[in-house]
Parts: sequence; C-alpha cells; structure tokens
Amino acid sequence: MSHIIAITNQKGGVGKTTTSSALVSGLTQLKKKVLGVDLDPQGNLGFSLGVDIEGGPGIYELFKGTISIQDAITHTPHGDIIPSNILLSSAELEFNRAGREYMLRDLLAPIQDQYDFIIIDTPPALNILTVNAYVASNALMIPMIPEVLSLLGITQLKETIDTVKKFYNPNLEILGILLTKYNKRMNLTKEVEELTSEIAKQLGTVILSTKIRNSVTVAEAPAHGESIITYAPYSNPGFDYARLAKQLCEGSL
Repeated sequence: MSHIIAITNQKGGVGKTTTSSALVSGLTQLKKKVLGVDLDPQGNLGFSLGVDIEGGPGIYELFKGTISIQDAITHTPHGDIIPSNILLSSAELEFNRAGREYMLRDLLAPIQDQYDFIIIDTPPALNILTVNAYVASNALMIPMIPEVLSLLGITQLKETIDTVKKFYNPNLEILGILLTKYNKRMNLTKEVEELTSEIAKQLGTVILSTKIRNSVTVAEAPAHGESIITYAPYSNPGFDYARLAKQLCEGSL
C-alpha cells in the first residue's frame, strides 16, 4: 500500500511545487518507487522535472477517460509523473458528474500498490481538484512561508479538510506544516512561527522539525528540468529537502 501525500495550501508562492518535485526526486534517490501527480493547471511539477507538458497526454485526458492511467504516466530519471497543463483549468465546470470527488482516488486505485509514495501537487485554490487530492490521499503536508499573509486563509483550509474527513475520507491526516523560505535570523520569522504553532494546534498537527531555507537555486532548478535536490544538492534548500525526504522515507517526521 503506497503512501499518498498531497502538498497543499490555497495560497500561491509558498513552495508547493518545489516541495512536490523535491520529494518525488528525493524519494526516488532513496530507491523508492515514486509517482508525482500534477493537479495544478499551470503544469509546473512536470515542467520542473523535465516533462514536455504540452507534448503528450496527462491528468486532463485521464479525467476525460480518453486514455488509460498507464498511458498518462511519463517516466523520468527523477520518478514517474502524471503531468498537467492548462486544459485542466476547465475541471470545475467540465467534470460535474455525481461522485466527481472520487475521480482521482478511483483512477489511482489500480496502480497505487506499484508505488511506495504518490506525491500530489495541488493548485493554489480550494476547488474540485484540491478536493480530489484530499479524497485520494492518506495525508497532507502544508508548505507555508513565515510571513503574516501566509497565515490568512488557514481557517478556510481547515474547513475544507474537515468537510473531506466528514464526508469522503475519514482517515485523512495532516503530517505537518512545512516552513519554507526560512530565515531564523529574522525577528518576523520568529513571531510568525509562534503564531503558526497555534494554527498547527487548531489543525491538530505540528510544525515539521525540518525547515526549508531559501536560496536563488530554488528558482533556477526548474529551468534545468531538475528538482533542487539534484540541481543543487549542497545548497541549503537542497540539503533541507533531502533531509525531509529521508525523514518521510523513515517515517520520522
């Protein structure tokens, strides 16, 4: 049985795709069989790991039922990927049939035992794609930058998680809040971290012990079709994400 983890936060720019690509790549380096699923119409997860997101089928065609899940998977040196592109932006209107909350869960069911980990990158919105990720997952990881604006909207996130647990997936858990772009020397970081601890309690979770430090290499890596772990393994965020992947692999978060 695979561990299915959705990387989620309705706020953009907090490092969801960076985290997703790093975990896919990092867990693959640790000899785990990993599948990355891109549920963001921007298609950044596939692009970040060197996939031609416009040149082949992906999650949109899979939801449409025009391809099999095997045909939706792209094999890369960094792990397997089900890519996305802008076509997925019509999902809210297009996929409106009864039971649409279970689409991803049902599609992954035949292959999930082939993987140790399935990492789902979610869009910066609480829409049907995000709900599909939550319903299909065992657990959530919430990246957040230590800024006051990042704290806003957590109540709405909690409501969505609670609704999914109540009606669709009672076994869903939150692994923790992952602080990204972290600089412990800034006073604001310390203040926000204290507030985040209170939010973590409201969500019934914790701040993960590994924090992801910032570096220009985080922005450079996607242009090379690599995660930060393979592009700059000795950078601060490369080291931090490698540690996070190792903890996830060992179950020691």
